[in-house]
Amino acid sequence: MPLSRHLVFWSLSLLIGWGSGCDSPTDRFPPNELFARVVVHPFSGEFERASTDVGRLVESLFGTPDSPSIPDRLLAAGDGEPLLDPQRLARASGPVSSDREGLNFGIYRAQCVVCHGLSGDGFGPAAALQNPYPRDFRSGVFKYKSTTRGSKPTRDDLRRLLVHGIPGTGMPSFARQPEDDREALIDYLIYLSIRGEVERRLLAWSVEELGYGEADGPTSAEDSLVLLDSGRLASDELAEQVDEILEQVVDSWLRPEPVAVPTPPTWDVSELASAAARGRELFHGPLANCASCHGTDGDGSAVTLDFDDWTKEFTTRLGVAPSDPIVRDFRRAGALRPRPISPRKLSWGNFRGGSDPDSLYRLLTVGIAGTPMPGLLVTAEPGGVGVTPDQVWDLVAYLQSLSADAPAPAPRSAE
Repeated sequence: MPLSRHLVFWSLSLLIGWGSGCDSPTDRFPPNELFARVVVHPFSGEFERASTDVGRLVESLFGTPDSPSIPDRLLAAGDGEPLLDPQRLARASGPVSSDREGLNFGIYRAQCVVCHGLSGDGFGPAAALQNPYPRDFRSGVFKYKSTTRGSKPTRDDLRRLLVHGIPGTGMPSFARQPEDDREALIDYLIYLSIRGEVERRLLAWSVEELGYGEADGPTSAEDSLVLLDSGRLASDELAEQVDEILEQVVDSWLRPEPVAVPTPPTWDVSELASAAARGRELFHGPLANCASCHGTDGDGSAVTLDFDDWTKEFTTRLGVAPSDPIVRDFRRAGALRPRPISPRKLSWGNFRGGSDPDSLYRLLTVGIAGTPMPGLLVTAEPGGVGVTPDQVWDLVAYLQSLSADAPAPAPRSAE
């Protein structure tokens, strides 16, 4: 190995070891200090009390990294197969080990924590080195899936991401990992996402409704989220509201429905070329207007100063410019440096959400959650406001034709 590659390898190893070594606390999940700062920002109070009280409440519901627990509402959710399996969750959590039969434990910590962080916050020790940054699971927003923009992914969506990875990002394929290990990771990812979203909603509710955003904060146990020695809240009314928040988050994961993809046209070679030509006109025209972000012929040349939703949450949505010095406070709380989003260079012909026709159709019609990528407005009839399904297929044909390395595959047959 050349000396320069040795230096890079050992530099990364030292960085990762520093961020995830023996001195890194793993006995409890770190509180979501970043979101606590975000929701307290418009008020006069301090974020620490909300972060501390909510963090302890969430720990009573979901346990710790070494001993995760599943709330009763979550265990009872779903028809047939439960949303989370306690045995798979136990295998994915905790420190890395294996038994005499070679069964792996601590799978998340072994495979994912270096990028996605202990709590799934996307702030692992290697996160800042990647572009785009690793996903923060705690918001409950997923980019590449078969469901509508605001819906959770299906379990099959998560399986696909683990098997194929995400081309053009730091997310690798786990196809060589045992299938049982991948299934355990899916459970743990869902667990982290539900846990994180419940924490975020509790933080927003405590600040906006319980007075945690005010300078004096809640003045009594009955008005706060402080746990009694019994491990319960002082007020039954508050406990009911916590249960309702938990139920809302859990229910959002139940039975997500994939977006139906209509049967595509069946084209021969010449018809496929004609479809791609029509798709090119749509791509550059005012109806689809894809070129305004992705550039001429998808070359990525368009200039954009936009950001993804994760950055906007602690900047523009608060009326804060990404260059404002106050952003340093959010970065100390776990935010990564604001980085303008870069629309995909489509001429590479390698699409992060999948290059097959069905995936491209869904991406075009639904958009990509968490990013400025919108979904096309689809109308059933020509001449309506928006594009027709046939025009979406024309765009798919054009996108697949952009690859310089291989001829575009035809969409699936109608059979």
